[in-house]
Formats: sequence, C-alpha cells, structure tokens
Amino acid sequence: MSNPSPPRILMCPPDYFGIEYEINPWMNIRQGADSDRARDQWRLLRETLLDLGAQVRLLEPKPGLPDLVFTANAGLVYRDRFFASRFRYGVRMGETPFFIEWAQAEGFQVETTPDDYHFEGAGDALFCGDTLFAGYRLRSDARGHQWIGERLGVEALPLELVDPRFYHLDTCFCPLERDLAIYYPGAFDEYGRAVLKDQIPRLIEVAPEEAISFSCNAVVVGRTVVLNEGAPKLARDVAAMGFATRPLAFSEFIKSGGSAKCLTLRIDGEEAAGWKAPSAVDTKKDTHSRV
Repeated sequence: MSNPSPPRILMCPPDYFGIEYEINPWMNIRQGADSDRARDQWRLLRETLLDLGAQVRLLEPKPGLPDLVFTANAGLVYRDRFFASRFRYGVRMGETPFFIEWAQAEGFQVETTPDDYHFEGAGDALFCGDTLFAGYRLRSDARGHQWIGERLGVEALPLELVDPRFYHLDTCFCPLERDLAIYYPGAFDEYGRAVLKDQIPRLIEVAPEEAISFSCNAVVVGRTVVLNEGAPKLARDVAAMGFATRPLAFSEFIKSGGSAKCLTLRIDGEEAAGWKAPSAVDTKKDTHSRV
C-alpha cells in the first residue's frame, strides 16, 4: 500500500492582522493584539505543521483585511471543488475575492451559495466520516449548508450554536477520526448535542474552563493534534485515544476569536473526512514548494 499524500494546508501570514472591529464577543479594539507576538505564534504553528510533514501553502496578506489570516473561513474544500464563503459581516466580505482567486489558480471548481445564504467555510462545516456537520445561526445559515449538502450528494446535519462565544463550529467541535471527535457540549442546544451523540460513537467532552481557551479549535495532522496550550485535561484525553499532542500558544489570535484551526484550511480535505478519494487536485503534480 502506498503512503498517503502529505496534508496540504493553506495559511496567510499575519502581516496585517489586528483587531480593527468587533464582530464577536472576544474582540476588543481597545485591548488590541500584540503584532510581534502574533507573528511569532503564527510562525511556530507553521513550523510545527511542516515538522509534522504537512505542506504549507501561503496566501498573500492584504492591507485592510486583518482577518484574512483566518483561512479556515475561506470556504469548504471537497475533492476538486471549492465552495467559497459568503460572510455575514461586511468587514469580512472583502476577503472572498482573494480566496476565490487563489482557488481558481489552484485548479478548483469554484462554487458559491445563493446570495441570501450566509456561509463561512470550514469554520462552520466539518466532515466527520461521510457526514457534513454544519454550525448555524450565529454566522452561517442552515439553508446554505443544506444547499451544499445537496450539491455534493452528502448528508448535511445542521447544529445550532447557542453561545455567542462559540460562534463558529470549529471553536467547539473537532473531528479526529471517522467515529471520534472533540466537542464542547455547552456550545450546542439540546437537539444538537443529541445529534452528535447519535452520529459519532466516540466523543471527547471538553470542560468549560478549557473550551474558553479555544482548545477545540485544533488542527489534526495524522495522529497528532495541534491545540492551544492551557488544556491539560483535553490533552490527556486525546492521548488516551492514541494521539500525540502539540500544545502551542495562540493568545493574540484568541483575542480576535481564533486559534490553531482558524489559522489553517485543509486544501486536500479535512484529515478525518471519510469521503476523501483521489481526484484531479489530489493527483496533479505539486509545483509548489514547502514555503
């Protein structure tokens, strides 16, 4: 059996990152973020991913778009298709043309949701096995996720997010394998918790005090989970499931409402996605260097 292709991840350097507006409970213009520390934290994440064997592609940062660094919100990658985000807030809408331009240059078939369907990419749409789990209400619309599910021919299960602090699904849910995921129960309504328990045989519950450190906002590379430091209980629980952990500092990005997962987009599909199969994008010759 041949070795699987190395993960391919899109990141954007934080050259223009900062807190210039407030669109979630974490953001505070008066508090701001330390630019130098943010660059150091982003750089260490990139170096860690490279060390784990991932290929990291870089999107060119743009002035006036401080949240372009959060590439998870670019869209949803499914084989050779890219479903571009349609942001709820005007301050982020300027990011979409650059994400679309990048996706077209990479050879993806770009698709967009109808004009009245908000959709914020992999921040709110994560595969676990064959099922697309989709967070809605605070940023994305359930109708948009259902539209994408129909286009892809997959089951899309909307999960209502009820705590404004956990405004995207990737802040409170992280698939590890086809039947295993991390989640914070308090972010979901009763129905959403029941759906997760019914659909995913093994769930690692994150404690409230660790959830608020964005510990669910993790990046999975093979059998290693890169997560925010300050979540020792979750790290132990993940290790008990056979995964290594790489705790890193993301204090400056947490001030803006993001952490490890928000800073990355799996452009070969999420690692835990059971739908993954060879495609034109997966098999075409990689002409990009590990930069």
